[in-house]
Amino acid sequence: MTLTQDPWETLHTTALLGTDRRPLPATGLPLADALDGSDPATTLLELAALAAVRRRAGALPVPAAEPPGPAAAEDDRPELPAAAARRLAVLLTGRGGGSAGTLANLAELLPQWLTTARARGLRPPAALVPGLLDAARARSELRPDAVALAGPLGRWLAEQNPDWRFVLRTVTEQAEPAAPVEDHQPWHEGLFAERVTHLTLLRRRDPAAGLELLRSTWATERAEDRLLFLDALQDGLSTADEPFLEASLGDRSKNVRATAAELLSTLPGSALAARMAERARTAVRLAEAGTHLLVTPPAECDASMQRDGIAPKSPTGRGERAWWFGEVVAAAPLSAWPQSTGLTPERLLALRVGDSIDETSSSWADDLREAWARAAVRQQDASWARALLGPAPAPPARGAGRARAPRTTGAPAKLLAVLPPEERAAWTAAFIEVHGLGEAFQLLGACAAPWTPPLSTAVVAALARAAASGAYPWSHSGVLGMTERALAPESASAVEELAAGAAPDSAWAETFSRLAGTLRFRAAMLAELGAQN
Repeated sequence: MTLTQDPWETLHTTALLGTDRRPLPATGLPLADALDGSDPATTLLELAALAAVRRRAGALPVPAAEPPGPAAAEDDRPELPAAAARRLAVLLTGRGGGSAGTLANLAELLPQWLTTARARGLRPPAALVPGLLDAARARSELRPDAVALAGPLGRWLAEQNPDWRFVLRTVTEQAEPAAPVEDHQPWHEGLFAERVTHLTLLRRRDPAAGLELLRSTWATERAEDRLLFLDALQDGLSTADEPFLEASLGDRSKNVRATAAELLSTLPGSALAARMAERARTAVRLAEAGTHLLVTPPAECDASMQRDGIAPKSPTGRGERAWWFGEVVAAAPLSAWPQSTGLTPERLLALRVGDSIDETSSSWADDLREAWARAAVRQQDASWARALLGPAPAPPARGAGRARAPRTTGAPAKLLAVLPPEERAAWTAAFIEVHGLGEAFQLLGACAAPWTPPLSTAVVAALARAAASGAYPWSHSGVLGMTERALAPESASAVEELAAGAAPDSAWAETFSRLAGTLRFRAAMLAELGAQN
């Protein structure tokens, strides 16, 4: 009997077609002649078994894999305390060991654990680093903290496992790149994400060198790449970057032009800022009597305005003149207004706004406030943000009726984010005490976590009022999800009292019990890391 070279493929093809359409092949396998061929399907499986044994018996060992490169660099950070390491293992698996429903989704507490451990300068045990990298691979928002915590071992493991290559592309303050930033090979040969990482790290160390590197290849880059490379210039942005950004205003990509214009508008002394200030002063002027502001929106979007990043067609559906007006005012330095009028932001905002043709019309008031709000956020101007938000809400006088939410044209949460953390929390606490939680979700999101004790107290009191009013917990699901991550752990006792006072087996009793359990878990978690609650 002649043995064919490898009957496996022939058998595989016969199995796919079926023995009723293709006869059994002559395999020449040992013992094949002894098989009972009365049932072709059974015989085919028996032949496959013989072929499999033959293939395995004749298999040769593959060459040994090359050993990994040099071991990971030394990591001199102190290792996590044993209790904190066990807590990390629990968070990575998402299983707390308690009864179902007594804790929040533990995966949502992992970001806070990582941020705290990173701030403490600790490193995880080597055995937990692979799980940490797996978690960061699945959740990109974890990567900066996870990569920093994994340290040299994480970068070494990423070189061995392609699934963790994101580690080499993640920019962190502590992490060093795989190659020194003076070695520009990643810029010239790396993937796009690696090039962005390299440029960002170089800008943080040496802004001038980063700009020069970008300039050296700028003319050959794709438009979508140029756009994201410009974003990297935010690190270390200064007047030294102005000539390059000014030249980018003539870029063939409108998105690149818009981004360059936005960066220049954050440099108060730039030529673009001066041009925008001049346009803004033409569009808004103080009436001779000093009692109100007169608005004359641009009549056209000329070539110079387009070069400075203003689109001739409104992408928002607003009227074109309103669009041009808003873009001009939002890009003008806020310092130009007190300089030209002699008035503080508060006094400017208190003035009536009229049309230069019909001074009795106030149709431009909201456009002006919104543009000023955008400028305050873009320029991170706390004095203007404070003026636009107005004073912290206060309860109405007795008998005055329900308090109205303050007028905060523009995005209140974005304006809040410009203020110092303590002031942010105090303003939001006052808002919640007066207006409840209905409109507070975005404001709370702008506050640093964990929330301050006064803000936490205001939130707990508002939850108590919501429960007493007969509202359902899911009507505040967004805020409740946030409280599990951000409420001060010291609030656990107050929440437990709410759970005890709620009707047994009610939705609020379950909600408060779950929240209290999560706060206790977070308190233990932070204590293990040696952090202040």
